[in-house]
Amino acid sequence: MRIRIVDAFTDRPFTGNPAGVLLLDAFPEDSWLQNVALEVNHAETAFAHPLPEGGEADWALRWFTPVTEVAMCGHATLATAHVLHATGAHQGPVRFATRSGVLAAETAEDGTVVLDFPTAPLTAVDVPEGVAEALGAPVLAAFDTGPNVGDLLVELADERTVRALRPDHKALMTYSERGIIATARAEDPASEHDFVSRCFFPNVGIDEDPVTGSAHTALAPYWSQRLGRAALTGLQASPRSGLVRTEVRGPRTLLGGRAVTVVEGELLVRVPA
Repeated sequence: MRIRIVDAFTDRPFTGNPAGVLLLDAFPEDSWLQNVALEVNHAETAFAHPLPEGGEADWALRWFTPVTEVAMCGHATLATAHVLHATGAHQGPVRFATRSGVLAAETAEDGTVVLDFPTAPLTAVDVPEGVAEALGAPVLAAFDTGPNVGDLLVELADERTVRALRPDHKALMTYSERGIIATARAEDPASEHDFVSRCFFPNVGIDEDPVTGSAHTALAPYWSQRLGRAALTGLQASPRSGLVRTEVRGPRTLLGGRAVTVVEGELLVRVPA
């Protein structure tokens, strides 16, 4: 079968967030999927197979980090939609059956993919003791992001502070199910982005995720309320960096971005019967 590495939320190779993508006939045993994801060794590897016509979804989709399966992944969903469109495996809008419900994606003629994801519920919480020390910066506010995302969202003083973070990843493991989203308003109002973020997920084997679609289902409503606009652009200021176009539509959040296939090859290990 063909295996691809796709850089998501970018239009240039070697930036954005790389994801492995495999299109299957059906899902084999979980241990095989996990071993492939470990071999690919990117933040997530997406596995998808077509579903019978007439149902609520067109393809089944699962995502694995090198160490575990996750409930939601934006960049690997975008990468999968990109592969389906580029290979002709699916034409038009596509609906994915996932652990987070049915997620939709639509690819425009210019290659831009728009994902339709559930908006994360934000609940203000007390700033946990020790989280500022683990991050290495004072925390202004903290929010729980709900079960699908599973992160602690923290606002920091400014963009410069977010960019300069050098956290203690091991110390961050105690504060949420997956990890920490650190964010701040854009320093320059005239820049192409409205807010910045960085995402640290040591609990799922990812010290820093390059560009995180699922995190933006929490970042988008947070900054939309603060800035008074439904449509915003987030810059994830990781070393690889990437832009996520967001638009909050009540219970749903649209996430837009481009993708580039950088590797295509053949997986030589057979799927177990």
